[in-house]
Amino acid sequence: MTDPFQSRIITPMKAVAADNAPDGDVWVHELKWDGMRAIMHLRSGLTRVQSGNGRDVSVSFPEIAPIAQLARELDGLVLDGELVAFREGLPSFGALQQRMHVANEQEAQRRARVTPVMFVAFDVLHVGGDDTMRLPLKDRHRLLNQIVEPGPSWRVSDQHGGDEGAQALLDVVNANSLEGIVSKRSDAAYVPGKRSASWVKVKPRQREEFVVGGWISGQGNRANEIGSLLLGWYDSDSTLRYAGRAGSGLDATSLADWRATLKAASTSPFADTVDVPRDRTVHWVQPDHVAEIAYGEWPAGGHLRHPAVLGRRADKAAADVRREG
Repeated sequence: MTDPFQSRIITPMKAVAADNAPDGDVWVHELKWDGMRAIMHLRSGLTRVQSGNGRDVSVSFPEIAPIAQLARELDGLVLDGELVAFREGLPSFGALQQRMHVANEQEAQRRARVTPVMFVAFDVLHVGGDDTMRLPLKDRHRLLNQIVEPGPSWRVSDQHGGDEGAQALLDVVNANSLEGIVSKRSDAAYVPGKRSASWVKVKPRQREEFVVGGWISGQGNRANEIGSLLLGWYDSDSTLRYAGRAGSGLDATSLADWRATLKAASTSPFADTVDVPRDRTVHWVQPDHVAEIAYGEWPAGGHLRHPAVLGRRADKAAADVRREG
């Protein structure tokens, strides 16, 4: 018989994008942690780390394994949250890049010593044999705080109530150039696999995920190297639309990762014409991978302005990338 602990996949609930945090006392607000979404399946002595797209990534994060002790008096426990790396005391997706793609156990142990991660829990989905997803968020968060005692590599995400709480968090986000906040209805159930209006994300800095459909060569010492990634998004007809190119933010480490990851294709995967400078070479790739991009503007019908590559999202499925907002 298949062990459900080893095989069960829970697709996380997702938030819709908005320009402003919603008003009213029914809403609570949390920091958007700029990490990797993770579902923790816990038993006493056993931890399975599931990424947002259903992969088992337990080997990549060995320092999280002792979190299983939280389930020592329970017949299983499932938590939702983010795996977060820090740089100068602040959440950093760039720092997390060094940890996300490691499949070798010894290498993962080494990197954990250099760049440790923290699991920040913000929801509890199962306790023992009980499914808690139907409970209102306020009850789930109360239960979460009762179960999750802070440990060396885990903690519970703080919630802030009311309009003042949202503004205080946004002030912190703006002052420290953080990703944003997530506002959640305290009376809402958890709906796995859905992008629900009960959760609203606000990003003062423009950031989105894009499908990589190719790259163009650089200049100078990068003439035979990746100069810019060609980016796109899927419309409602599942057609890959071209959004522009981004080269800022690529360094030696990330370039090596992209080179090893991207698979060549013979033709363009984009439905639109791609603007390639005459003195550059274009390389099409299979549109299987996702990049996190920060940018200044993205006008309707136009291309990204001032984009920068923040990292590769191994936890996101390319087919799910849509334009937000």
